[in-house]
Amino acid sequence: MPNTQEVPRTDREQDEIVVVGGSAAGLYTAATLARGGRRVRVLESKPGFEPNPRTLIVTDHFRNQLGASARASILNEIRRFELFTDGRSAQIALSRPDLIIERAKLIPALAQEARHAGAEVSFQSCFLSLSPNAHGLHLEVESSGRREELHAANVIGADGATSRVARTAGWPPVETVPLVQAIVRLPKDCPPDTTRVWFVPDDTPYFYWLIPESPERAALGIIGEGHDTAKRLERFLEKKQMEPLEWQGAQIPVYRRWVPVKRRIGNGEVYLVGDAAAQVKVTTVGGIVTGFRGALGVAQSILRNGRSRELTKLRRELDTHWLIRRTMHHFQQKDYSQLVDLLNLSTRDTLSEITRDESTRLLWNVLRRQPRLALLGLRGLLLGRNVAPRDASSS
Repeated sequence: MPNTQEVPRTDREQDEIVVVGGSAAGLYTAATLARGGRRVRVLESKPGFEPNPRTLIVTDHFRNQLGASARASILNEIRRFELFTDGRSAQIALSRPDLIIERAKLIPALAQEARHAGAEVSFQSCFLSLSPNAHGLHLEVESSGRREELHAANVIGADGATSRVARTAGWPPVETVPLVQAIVRLPKDCPPDTTRVWFVPDDTPYFYWLIPESPERAALGIIGEGHDTAKRLERFLEKKQMEPLEWQGAQIPVYRRWVPVKRRIGNGEVYLVGDAAAQVKVTTVGGIVTGFRGALGVAQSILRNGRSRELTKLRRELDTHWLIRRTMHHFQQKDYSQLVDLLNLSTRDTLSEITRDESTRLLWNVLRRQPRLALLGLRGLLLGRNVAPRDASSS
């Protein structure tokens, strides 16, 4: 039987905010709250911040969010997209470069910033349960094999798509999809500042991507729905005559509708940030920038007694991405071919100037410059209502 140690309740603990999970969103929340003068403790179940490597692509909003601390994780800059489908192609030059980042470098940089701001980090601390007490919330935690009881004013679940905090506090589970990618040698015909995207609806309702992390290496990946996502990627690698050097993967939340980020339990409040709240752009299944926005919104809500415009704006952003995903999710090859054909010069200029982290502005500007895309989108919505969803049982 593990030892049970009750930590005496102090004024410090009653006012403390506990962040469960040393994720990117969790550490960003912790740093923001600590800078705001709150006492913050981060509970991380692992013995240190050594996350599995994963190459990611983000817009330059990432640099604006993190400032100088972003530099540690940036591997490369992307200035052009190439889109391919059924023998057709289109190029989109970016007025502001996308950034290729390494998650294994990002997490330690965020942890350093959180500590510098005053947050405390407890390693090998596994969250077990929470319940109300007279002052706020009572937590049960296993730390290095010993059970502890902690007390906090607020608890923030930043423990991913399968969040134990969310389940304990009564949130329903979120749907996930598999992301699989292989690190490969960058093809000689692909410039290191260019991302390639292939639309192959027979393989995935999303897309394949090739994102260069250096002049020598790139990540070739797929978002899937079903049991055979990795096998589909293997076949695509063979088709493109690329050899995998290493494999990376994750289960990514799928945003279907806004997940309320706060629940009151007794005299305390529980919040969710990042993947735990499915704060992911469902068009691209990217969640770094939106996760930081959710983290900022929750931190503002706590520091300002419930007031945060950031959460309202984030909800609008995620809903727009969901509308776009619903429109395209059942596209067939001919629909993607028509989409590429409709990308005229003015439309490509819009895609160049406005990033995918400004989806509402991007959507209306694209439709204004190419109205026929609205008809294509409407057809996609109608098709989606009449076609059964693909098998996502492995998600």
